[in-house]
Amino acid sequence: MSRYALFVELKAKSGREDDVAAFLAGARPLVEQEAATMTWFAGRLGAQTFMIFDSFDDEAGRDAHLTGAVAKALIANAETLLAEPPKIHKIDLLAAKLP
Repeated sequence: MSRYALFVELKAKSGREDDVAAFLAGARPLVEQEAATMTWFAGRLGAQTFMIFDSFDDEAGRDAHLTGAVAKALIANAETLLAEPPKIHKIDLLAAKLP
């Protein structure tokens, strides 16, 4: 079971919601190249609020993801797409149910 995770909350600028949704959908191929990222989910919490949840087997994998291609692309586009900086929560997983 993965023991480490990230929950990232993103708030889109008004009028940029579709762009944030497209960015997240387009990020999947980048994440698929990250061997240490065990699971990755992107979703919408509300009209302007989006989220990313991903899990890792070790802290090194989590840290690598935070400096990986998706993180770099998000930082490069944050001023254009986001109303505020991403809220990044490091999570220590206690239990999981996966297929």
